[in-house]
Amino acid sequence: MFRPLLAIAAACLTLAACVAPGPKKALPERVQVSWAPDNQLTEVRNNSFQRGWLKPEDWQKTLSTYLRQRADAILPPGQKLEVKFEDIKLAGDFEPWHGPNAQDIRFMKDIYPPRATLHYRLTDASGATIREGESKLSDLAYLQRTTVANSTDPLRYDKRMLDDWLTKEFVRNQS
Repeated sequence: MFRPLLAIAAACLTLAACVAPGPKKALPERVQVSWAPDNQLTEVRNNSFQRGWLKPEDWQKTLSTYLRQRADAILPPGQKLEVKFEDIKLAGDFEPWHGPNAQDIRFMKDIYPPRATLHYRLTDASGATIREGESKLSDLAYLQRTTVANSTDPLRYDKRMLDDWLTKEFVRNQS
């Protein structure tokens, strides 16, 4: 009774393996994102007690991926962008004085805006520098602006700050 089913399953797997596309060839990344060491980042230094929230490697990976995707979509063909986060303070903060039951709660208040300092370099296809500089980002009105689409994303305000920077620096300033 099980032999016909096993034969059919084996045939399906063989067929799937034959028609499955081969490994994708990795394209060179046009946007590279790096980070200063954790002990130099305000977010990590100030929140060493946090336990249940995102770990630094998690939010760094998420923000790096997000920045790569967004910048890649707006850069003209042939241009490359290198970004190094020198410092970052995510939106909101922990308030341990509320007691042990609130240790993992990130409070969103006007006094805890997202901030970042980053160094960037934009190059053309030949590697010549088009523009280079340091940007100090912040969104002091992050709670007063209209709600972002994904209101459950814990990094939504930080991502919006990065979007604002990309628009200001690379969309409006294209020559």
